[in-house]
Amino acid sequence: MTYTSTKPLTVGEFIAQYGDNPRYELADGEPIDMEPTGPHETVSGKLTVRIGMAILNERLPWFIPRTCLIQPFADVATARRPDIVVLDETMLASEPLWQREPVITLGRSIKLVVEVVSTNWETDYARKVEEYALLGIPEYWIVDFRGLGGVAFIGKPKQPTFTVCQLDGDEYRQQQYRSGEAISSPLFPDLQLRLDDILPR
Repeated sequence: MTYTSTKPLTVGEFIAQYGDNPRYELADGEPIDMEPTGPHETVSGKLTVRIGMAILNERLPWFIPRTCLIQPFADVATARRPDIVVLDETMLASEPLWQREPVITLGRSIKLVVEVVSTNWETDYARKVEEYALLGIPEYWIVDFRGLGGVAFIGKPKQPTFTVCQLDGDEYRQQQYRSGEAISSPLFPDLQLRLDDILPR
């Protein structure tokens, strides 16, 4: 994770400079190069296919945008770019920026966010858990395919872990899955998925 600027940016300035570049998100006015690797993109791509198939099979009015920013709070210069976002197309008419920019500001437009963990694992396990819960996103998946997260988050011994966070009130209840275990998602009850299915070969 690389910080690329010393002058804080507003969300508008960030969108103008980095809006079309999927490598960057904004945290407290700082553009962050998320430095995705090939294995990271492998996991994200495989999981996108699985989620897309579940959406089609269940005939839901949802889709996965190619690129999308989430602006969790109007008063903080932060714009997140999750690895996968599932949007409810029926809610987008209420989004104030969507017609001009792929920016989501309302939690009710989002059904699911997925973060594939990389070197900035602290953000995925701590800050984003709070931000996405406060925004009211029903499910948040943390895919730690290399077991990078701290012991406090994924336990001992550290190993690849898939965490499903389900919103309960204004906080997430978390359920962790390891290699060989069937992952259960309240959002996609018929989804058949194991962590092994999306790991790089």
